[in-house]
Amino acid sequence: MTDQTPLRSGGRAARRAARAAPLAAHMRPIRPGMEGGQYRPLSDADMQAIHTAALDALETIGLCDAPPSGVAYLTGGGALLGDDGRIRFPRALVEDTLAKANRSVTLFARDPARDLQLSGNRVHYGTAGAAVHLVDVAGNNYRECGVQDLHDAARITDVLDNIHFLQRPMVCRDITDNAEMDINTIYACCSGTTKHVGTSFTDPAYVKDALEMLHMIAGGEDKWRERPFVLNSNCFVVPPMKFATESCQVMEACIEGGMPVLLLSAGMAGATAPSTVAGAIVQAVAECLAGLVYVNAVKPGHPAVFGTWPFGLDLRSGAMTGGSGEQALLTAGCAQMHHFYGVPGGAAAGIADAKMPDMQAGWEQMCSNVMAGLSGLNMVYEAAGMHASLLGFCHESLILGDDLIGQALRCVRGIEVNEETLALDQMREVCIGGPGHYLGTEQTLSRMETDHVYPALGNRSSPKEWEELGKPELVPNATRRKEEILSQRSQARFDPVTDKAIRERFNIHLPA
Repeated sequence: MTDQTPLRSGGRAARRAARAAPLAAHMRPIRPGMEGGQYRPLSDADMQAIHTAALDALETIGLCDAPPSGVAYLTGGGALLGDDGRIRFPRALVEDTLAKANRSVTLFARDPARDLQLSGNRVHYGTAGAAVHLVDVAGNNYRECGVQDLHDAARITDVLDNIHFLQRPMVCRDITDNAEMDINTIYACCSGTTKHVGTSFTDPAYVKDALEMLHMIAGGEDKWRERPFVLNSNCFVVPPMKFATESCQVMEACIEGGMPVLLLSAGMAGATAPSTVAGAIVQAVAECLAGLVYVNAVKPGHPAVFGTWPFGLDLRSGAMTGGSGEQALLTAGCAQMHHFYGVPGGAAAGIADAKMPDMQAGWEQMCSNVMAGLSGLNMVYEAAGMHASLLGFCHESLILGDDLIGQALRCVRGIEVNEETLALDQMREVCIGGPGHYLGTEQTLSRMETDHVYPALGNRSSPKEWEELGKPELVPNATRRKEEILSQRSQARFDPVTDKAIRERFNIHLPA
């Protein structure tokens, strides 16, 4: 008996090691681009009514404050400039644009294995936002965030399986020159991850330099245009129903430079958008349809993401409610409208109003992330790390969000029903002359890694085991994981020659 013990132990250790090793991509139980669409809060009649209302709004109300270049593009494409300065969109123009708009957009990454294919109900989760504070969990407080914090967020994102892209989640508050801030934002993100990156620009004049740096990173303008791995997140409207003049000029410059565009409409229900869920969706859809016409007037077929981002509002206090049930419904309803039009789309989910990664944050982040995924939203923005209704970003929460989104993605995957999964043969084998349980069956062992998602930090031990392990806590464990990630050199860093050239051309604030 004693001779057999090491063999049994070694076999068990080998099995544990095999389970701990990363699965091949095709065997993973969850992955980027899984098909959602099971959840439909809007009926077909509801979607048609929203569409009709949006067309009415564009035709009778229109949008104001387009830059002169935008007026020229839009009126040249068939929009009408009224005496009141508002541009109105005939139904036929909108419908013609929808008929020729892209049904599929590839968001490229520096690593081609991390490209995102946006079409149908394919779901991807990632970061976004413009937080001005970093959440310090150790001190239970907030501080202003800087370029190093942004770079660290990119490095953490790079190693998290369930965070599929990095849109800039915070502002570099330590860089006071806006032109340098825009350049350093791109540098910090792209040198931290090879996943797809999104960013914004504070002035159209800054786009040229940013494109020059992106050409250097890509290895030439031709290579950049072939695989543009950075998207312009563009708030082209100031709700309700007004173009954001400078942002529109940024958008035009980005389109000219070959950069994909996220058409972002972010009204606040009850303040800058109607207070009803349906009304807020109507306005967001109308504004993004106007943006789609604009983009295709500048360059037909240019890759654009339909970014309806209406936010909830606590009408008692005027505070944003990113973690509310209303927010989850807004996002899911917007996803349905993207499918109604057949265009790639994105919206916001996973936002916590909670100030720290606590129980409130958990229920707020999971509620909207699950509903967004089940609704088949192509790009789930702000899905991890965001606190205080987008004012704070937390590295530990980003890491915990990877676990949380893993469970959300398992919900998106749904239930497979076939002869094997119905398991009748297995039931017969176990119940008639078998062990009376399924713990050691071939089917259980063979499917335990491909059917089930296991949390990296979430604790499933018994109270006794938990106590024996020293009563591990979630947030301190996330901090240790953060420190472990940041102790390693970034795998996305640029080669020394490229980095030296970038630093000689631009004032890069991150240390070499």
